[in-house]
Amino acid sequence: MSVTENQEIPPHVETATSPPQVCKEDNWERDILNRLAFATLNEQRRHRRWRIFFIFLFFIYLFLIYFTVYQPEWNNLVTVEDDITNTGKHTALIEIDGVIATDTEASADKIVSSLQKAFKDKTTAGIILRINSPGGSPVQAGYINDEINRLRKQYSAIPVYAVITDICASGGYYIAAAADKIYADKASVVGSIGVLMNGFGFVQAMDKLGIERRLLTAGEHKGFLDPFSPMKPEDIDHIKNLLNDIHAQFINAVKTGRGERLKGADEAKLFSGLVWTGEQAVKLGLVDALGSASYVAREIIKAEKIKDFTPKPNYLDRFAERLGTTLAESFSRQLKVTGATIQ
Repeated sequence: MSVTENQEIPPHVETATSPPQVCKEDNWERDILNRLAFATLNEQRRHRRWRIFFIFLFFIYLFLIYFTVYQPEWNNLVTVEDDITNTGKHTALIEIDGVIATDTEASADKIVSSLQKAFKDKTTAGIILRINSPGGSPVQAGYINDEINRLRKQYSAIPVYAVITDICASGGYYIAAAADKIYADKASVVGSIGVLMNGFGFVQAMDKLGIERRLLTAGEHKGFLDPFSPMKPEDIDHIKNLLNDIHAQFINAVKTGRGERLKGADEAKLFSGLVWTGEQAVKLGLVDALGSASYVAREIIKAEKIKDFTPKPNYLDRFAERLGTTLAESFSRQLKVTGATIQ
C-alpha cells in the first residue's frame, strides 16, 4: 500500500530516512549515571584539595609547637642577632650537639666561627662550650681544639669552660680538653679516648653463594679496604699503625689540656677507649667538678646573663623544604590513584 504526501505516519512506523527513536526510559537512566559520575569526580577533587589544605595546616601547627614548647630555653637566652643596648658583661654560650662532622651543626667551620665571634665580643666575660656529643671526625675535633688554644692565647683574659650534659665521648672530649676547666653532671658519660675504623667483610658469604669478586687496581694496596676481598696481614698492620698515630695525637691533646690533673691515673686504662660517669671522671682528672652551664655562668664566670653564639639552622627553610616534599608526595600519590601520568 502506498502512502500519500498528506497522509499522517503513525508514531510506531519507521521510515528509511528517519532516525531510530530512543526510549525515554533509556535517556533517564543515562542522565542519572552521568550525574553520579560527575558528582563522584567533583567529590574526589574536593577531597584532594581539603587534604592538601589540612596537611599544610598540620605542618604549620607542628612548626609552632616546636618553637613554643620544645625550645623554651631560647626565650631565656640573648642571641647574637639581638640588638643589645646593655653594656654589662655576659657569658657566651656555644652548643656542640650531635656528631662532629663536616655536614652537621657541630662542624668545625660553624663552631670555629662562633668561637671567634664570642671572643671578639667586648662584653664577653667567659665562654661556655656546652657539649653533648658521642664524637665524630678527629680532623674536625682537632680543628676546633687548635682554634680554642689559639684564641685563648690571643684573648688571655677570657676563660673557656666545657660543660658536659649527657655525653662527651671521643671527639667531644677532644674538644673539651682544650678548655680551662671541664664541668659535668654526676651521670654524664665521659671519655672514650680512642680511635676506631669499622666495616664489614663478605668474603665467606660470597664463597658460599659462588660469587666471584673482580677487582682491578693500579697499586698493590689500592683495594685494601674492599669489603669483598680478604684482608692481607700487611694491610691490617698498616691500618693499625695509622689508628695508633691518630690515637697518639688524641692522647697528646688530652695531656696538653689536662696537664697535672691526670696525675696518678692509669694511662693504659684512661686512654683505652672506656667511658666513665661524671663522678668517676672527676676522680680520674678528666673532669674538674660537677656543675651545669647556669652554675658556671653564675658562680664561676660571675656573669649570669647568657648570650647564645651557637649557629642556628634556618628552620623556615627546612620547614618549607619538608612541606614541599610532603605536598609533592601527596600529589604524586593522587596521580597514581587517578591513573594520570606525566611524561
